[in-house]
Amino acid sequence: MTVFKSNWINLSIRLYDMTKIFLPLPQSQDHNSKKEEMSKKAPLKIFSCTKSVDLTKRICDSLGVDVGKSSCPVFSDGEFEPCYEETIRGSHVFIIQSTPPPADNLMELLLMIDAAKRASAYKTIAVIPYFGYARQDRKDKPRVSIGAKLIADLLSAAGADRIITMDLHADQIQGFFNFPVDHLYASSMFIPFIGKMGLENLVVASPDVGGTKRANTYAKMLGTDMVICHKTRAKANVIDSMTVIGDVKGKNVIIVDDLIDTAGTISKAADLMMEKGAISVRAFAAHGVLSGPAYEKIENSALTEVYFTDSIQGKKESPKIKYIPIAKAMGEAIERVYKNQSISSLYYG
Repeated sequence: MTVFKSNWINLSIRLYDMTKIFLPLPQSQDHNSKKEEMSKKAPLKIFSCTKSVDLTKRICDSLGVDVGKSSCPVFSDGEFEPCYEETIRGSHVFIIQSTPPPADNLMELLLMIDAAKRASAYKTIAVIPYFGYARQDRKDKPRVSIGAKLIADLLSAAGADRIITMDLHADQIQGFFNFPVDHLYASSMFIPFIGKMGLENLVVASPDVGGTKRANTYAKMLGTDMVICHKTRAKANVIDSMTVIGDVKGKNVIIVDDLIDTAGTISKAADLMMEKGAISVRAFAAHGVLSGPAYEKIENSALTEVYFTDSIQGKKESPKIKYIPIAKAMGEAIERVYKNQSISSLYYG
């Protein structure tokens, strides 16, 4: 009986020791402070993918840092293999790449994120000035994908810890991610610029019903009225009909949107507003995708000027198209994320 009791006591002691191994220990204040100190010591490194080389250089110039060394060898069949040409172990790695079609732009970004994770980066942040596939944010008809959600899942699976982006097609896309999203707004640059233009009898217009929230924000900040263009589509990129809700007679109209693709909507809206008696029509959009006949439509339309940010590099020059740089705003957002500071003052939310 005594031997049995002794063995039972020994077994109990061993089981107790095992629980100390497997049960999580409470995180001490000292442990948390060490973790915060480690975050501060982690160096800042910024890299570019091939689509955003010029923008990355301007961002790095605004921060006073060098662009990180990387390469992207391409095989004969078109396959590519991004590679870091310097150590990034323990670093805050920011990878800059807009993701318009073709899909190679997105694939390169995913491979760069994966490479950073496998190279023991402390944090990997994807800076995506233009977030491609954002228009696929819901099932608007049967048997279609929700592309924006799929892209969010791919970025997470690749190993991204956070993304910084600008003017998503729909704000709710932020909810597709299971990690922080810093959503910047081009209005922080457009509104001061519009104010300095000195236009009288100004009115802000939304090119469709879906953009009324954005247009309302601009109208409030500029202290103007708002009008809406109501359109129906025959199919993607093809407008069936359009009407203007509101008075534009004798007004200088500013149309605001998140992106311009084929420029069909914006050109038709401008022509219609001029027919309704507008003095001039200008357009401001965060992203100039400008595919297909976009340049020709803008040139042949009643638009006086069209302004974009340089989130996407222009394919060619046009006397009507002008770009407002975002390097300083993006650079400040990167710096504040790196220093764990608020970035809400960078945009009008």
